[in-house]
Amino acid sequence: MNENGNLLEREEASTASLALVVGLLIGVAAAVVLATAPFTALIGQSQAALASAFHGLTAFLYLIVGTIGLYLGWRLFTGRIRAFADLQLLATVSATLSLIAIAFGNWLYIFYRAKDPSSPRSWFLANMPEVHRIFFEFKEFTALFTLPLTVTAAFILWYYGVQVLDRKWMRYTVAVLLGLSFFYLVVAFSLGAAVTKLRPA
Repeated sequence: MNENGNLLEREEASTASLALVVGLLIGVAAAVVLATAPFTALIGQSQAALASAFHGLTAFLYLIVGTIGLYLGWRLFTGRIRAFADLQLLATVSATLSLIAIAFGNWLYIFYRAKDPSSPRSWFLANMPEVHRIFFEFKEFTALFTLPLTVTAAFILWYYGVQVLDRKWMRYTVAVLLGLSFFYLVVAFSLGAAVTKLRPA
């Protein structure tokens, strides 16, 4: 218990139950997608189809994990965290998904920036330059912030362990890091989805 007596419980929640919840969410999403679209249409025919599919899937999974991490970060911030081990795991998974999403995003960016006049970048610059210059460039760089934020949060949680619970400034730091990473994730995800709807790679 810390100096203010705010930490009410430290019991670890079941990691297996958390994994089950995430698995069910992913399963429901996959079932809806497969039921409403032909499987062959999920990938598409363009050269960037594979990179786009993996980037979108990873970003979607990251959004689910990041949402749960945000909730647990809030619980940490308020000093009422029960699932500390789950928070450690989620911070690590978030950092991993951030890295994978960025890697696939950079692969996809090759097709986006192709010198072909029909590439999304060329099309946007010719028809809707503000979409590229403001929305896409902003999206591209804000997405990169998620990686150092989640890596730092995971490092603090693993390196200091339960000591984080006794140090208010450390709890606040981790919670803010997770909150900021979620903010940048949502901004990048939303803008990426909008740009893709306007002109897929």
